[in-house]
Amino acid sequence: MRFLKLSTSVFFFLILTNSFGQTQDNTWLFTANTNIINLLGDNVEQAVNIGGPALSLSRYLGGGVSIGGQYSLGQVNNFNDSFSYTSVDGILKVNISSGSFVPYLVGGYGFSQFADGTEKEGFFPSTETSRTIFGGIGFNVFLSDELALNFQSTYRKMNENDGFDHLQHFAGLSYSFGSSDADKDGVSDKKDKCPNVPGLKEYEGCPDTDGDTIIDKEDKCPEIPGLPEFDGCIDTDGDGIADPDDNCPEEAGSVETNGCPDTDGDGVIDNEDKCINEAGPEENNGCPWQDSDGDGINDNEDLCKDEAGTPENNGCPELDGEIVKTLNEFGSRINFAASSFKIFGRKTLDNLEKIKALLMENPDGNLLIEGYASSDGDEAYNNQLSKNRAEAVRNHLIGLGIPAERLEVQGYGEGDPIGDNASPEGRAINRRVQFKTKRN
Repeated sequence: MRFLKLSTSVFFFLILTNSFGQTQDNTWLFTANTNIINLLGDNVEQAVNIGGPALSLSRYLGGGVSIGGQYSLGQVNNFNDSFSYTSVDGILKVNISSGSFVPYLVGGYGFSQFADGTEKEGFFPSTETSRTIFGGIGFNVFLSDELALNFQSTYRKMNENDGFDHLQHFAGLSYSFGSSDADKDGVSDKKDKCPNVPGLKEYEGCPDTDGDTIIDKEDKCPEIPGLPEFDGCIDTDGDGIADPDDNCPEEAGSVETNGCPDTDGDGVIDNEDKCINEAGPEENNGCPWQDSDGDGINDNEDLCKDEAGTPENNGCPELDGEIVKTLNEFGSRINFAASSFKIFGRKTLDNLEKIKALLMENPDGNLLIEGYASSDGDEAYNNQLSKNRAEAVRNHLIGLGIPAERLEVQGYGEGDPIGDNASPEGRAINRRVQFKTKRN
């Protein structure tokens, strides 16, 4: 009785704390054992009674806990009496550990019968049956994932007067089955690395659709047989770049050009290069820059690509230095009255005509007209006055037929004097215009 109480206490402690609860590969466990009975108590023969079969079926719930039922038969002798033994029980098991050796605690409630053919009063109409509570230990030694040797020993306490308290021992085989297989591929979900997709046992339940030995979930091309070094894909053009990563999978190229060819090596792939045999910049579609006007300055740097010019003027034409010198000879004869920007006098008008004729004879090149003032008046006033003088000359030349875009003005006030501002004569020649080649 003390053994029963101790076993029951330990058994329910493990259930409540689940200290050693483990999972099983398969959810159902069937056992077929011999049934060994030892009677306990007064006036009993201490003998081993071997019979059978003893069958049980349990369902794994989780946390090491299983529930089920067991049924056993046997023949028990006690001195000169012989009994047919039967037991039917509901059982509860808790695994203590997991692995190939799995010890467990077992207990439950059921019914036991020692039948000798004599009618007696009992719990059931089968008057030789008694209610029974039991508890004990057992273990399974797994020979494979499914098959195990089973040993179990329990103490059974009968609640009616008829019958015997006794020890019941099982020895035999257990077979586990019923592991869930959601994708029905023959690999249990616990061992299946692809539990929701039917696969192959050799790939732990994962599929390999294209048969290239690379499972689909690791295969970038699951429907085309490929190579491991290309993550299951192929390299059609043999350039070392897998087809999915190759922008030109049928033409060999380089990593730098994403697998596309670049014949002239200018960084512009052939199918975007308008000059595949001549290196050129991307902004010119892979072609070298042209020099349309033949002045030695490429069109991309030439501000006047249709007119020959000089590097100093960014490819635009300039007026010859001798021409500018002649223009300034004429310009030196254009003078203004004090505080005036009005053009007057026959000589001034004649000189402007000569300037116009010279510009017409030399249509390439632009002109900067610089205006100046004497030191009369303050600086701001003289700056504006000098600019007005330059604009007056520009407007007159435009009126004579010179294109406006060839002429630009700038006022310099009383700066850079060519005469002495202390004398009337010097101030007179400082009120002037000068000409320079206009550069872009």
